[in-house]
Amino acid sequence: MSTPFTQIPILGMNFIKATNTAFLEQIKKDSLAHKNRFIVTANPEIVLAAQKDSKFADIIAHADYTTADGIGIVKGARILNTPLPERITGYDTMCSLLKWANEQHKKVYFLGAKPAVITDVLKNVHANYPSINISGFHDGYFNDDATIIKEISDTQPDFVFIALGFPKQEFFIAKNRFSSPSIWMGVGGSFDVLAGHVKRAPDFWVNHHIEWLYRLLKEPSRFFRMLALPKYLLLVYKEKFTKK
Repeated sequence: MSTPFTQIPILGMNFIKATNTAFLEQIKKDSLAHKNRFIVTANPEIVLAAQKDSKFADIIAHADYTTADGIGIVKGARILNTPLPERITGYDTMCSLLKWANEQHKKVYFLGAKPAVITDVLKNVHANYPSINISGFHDGYFNDDATIIKEISDTQPDFVFIALGFPKQEFFIAKNRFSSPSIWMGVGGSFDVLAGHVKRAPDFWVNHHIEWLYRLLKEPSRFFRMLALPKYLLLVYKEKFTKK
């Protein structure tokens, strides 16, 4: 599709230049018009993964909207003198869409995470968004997606949120998105937060763009994953000075 937003290229990946408000309004319009849409919320780790895997890069290139999920993407755009207005994170977008889906009595399908997590996701959705019609759900442990896709095809949900982690969730969406004219979105570890199994960083850390540090302090095992950020920034600077 031809996106209504300007595209900002960073290391071969095109990010939409949009505020959270403008992006959410566009998704609401798409949903009301029953448009099939594929949303990718990409951080530096995903950008680096796409550079190593051409199939993954091609899938993201065919997404309808790729947003800057992570302050590293915003910083990268600024370094390249093509600034983005702000982060558009997967978790915040999902929560905003759930709130709207509740107001509009929309149908939502949830796929991914551990069985205990998806169970608590459903409990919290029932409690906090009682007017949402949960059209179906499945945990992230399955060998054959045929049954899941049949359920999605039969129920035609307005939103399909998939928490399988990248790149699995993006490959799944690319393969199956046309089974239903839904808004399809990979949400990574967002179900863990929605379920209450993982605490999101307090507002201070989020507002000062150091949510990554909070998560690292809580989960030191994430250290090697965090190395993606300096690697990514080095490549951004390389691109900046190569273009000069």
